[in-house]
Amino acid sequence: MIDRKWLPLNALRAFEAVGRRLSFTGGAQSLHVTQSALSRHVISLEQLIGKRLIDRRAHGIALTEAGAKLLPVLEKSFDRIEKVLDEIRSEETAERVLKVHMPPTFLQRVGMQLLHEFRGEYPNVAIDVSSAYGNGLPAREVDVAVVYDKPTVSDDILDLLWMERVTPVCSPALAARFAGRPLGELIAASELLHVRVEGQAPSHLWGQFARVAGLRIDTAKGITFDTLALAVQYAKRGHGVVLADIDLFIEEMNDGSLGVPARDVEYKDGYGYFLSLHPEDLDDPLIALFRTWVISRIAGIDRGGSSVSLEHMAKPRRRRGSGAASTQRDDRRGRA
Repeated sequence: MIDRKWLPLNALRAFEAVGRRLSFTGGAQSLHVTQSALSRHVISLEQLIGKRLIDRRAHGIALTEAGAKLLPVLEKSFDRIEKVLDEIRSEETAERVLKVHMPPTFLQRVGMQLLHEFRGEYPNVAIDVSSAYGNGLPAREVDVAVVYDKPTVSDDILDLLWMERVTPVCSPALAARFAGRPLGELIAASELLHVRVEGQAPSHLWGQFARVAGLRIDTAKGITFDTLALAVQYAKRGHGVVLADIDLFIEEMNDGSLGVPARDVEYKDGYGYFLSLHPEDLDDPLIALFRTWVISRIAGIDRGGSSVSLEHMAKPRRRRGSGAASTQRDDRRGRA
């Protein structure tokens, strides 16, 4: 076992520089040392662990399996050390900037209030907020990200905030016009509004809903929006029906500004919202504070209403879709 006090830091820096660029020349230039010196450091590291880290070939180099395992750990560790040293050295401002990413609809419906309340409790923390369409992790490097996705196995820390559950919503006038009539009649007579999800056909959610509910409708028709907020805004003007997350729009459903033709029906398609951060950032006091605060705030939000399974609408022999329509009350709200 390698003792920490004997860690060959220069050799580790040398290998990280070479591995990052897959070049001894580039690595030597980045560290301002000679190639021969860099090569000796890498060889000494290989001798220490008893395995080759780099395959030296006639037309370049490549990482071995051991090298590919070690390199990302070194990159993250050196990046973290560099970041902390910069923070300690910097005296330009007393405020710490927390970089947070949230999907657009989440930010509009939940995030802005959360951020406002967090700033109220911790006014010395400056927050840099980014928001972009898409599911999964954002392209921009951030400290904490709220992501919309299906549960996945990841090296990152993923805290489930809530699983999405949807129901058809429309304008109050449209809902009133079809009051007392089967939900399928309203859907068949209306323009379907879709929300774009990466990796899925625009009509995937309506297709699953119709299959589980036993509805025979053309789910490919209609308009596709980038965000759920835009689709709901369009529906509120009387121009169609959309599957909206119940918890994101519970206020409008309860105050009557959004029509809910089947208030007792919900569908779960397996997507949810997760709070994501890098494992090494668990030791960062501010990131850990924000993580705990958000999770506790989300857990404390009251969920109104009740629901029943779509199976009550479906034909007895119809197979369930990939999502789960049930009476279970999962954690919370909706799409990006």
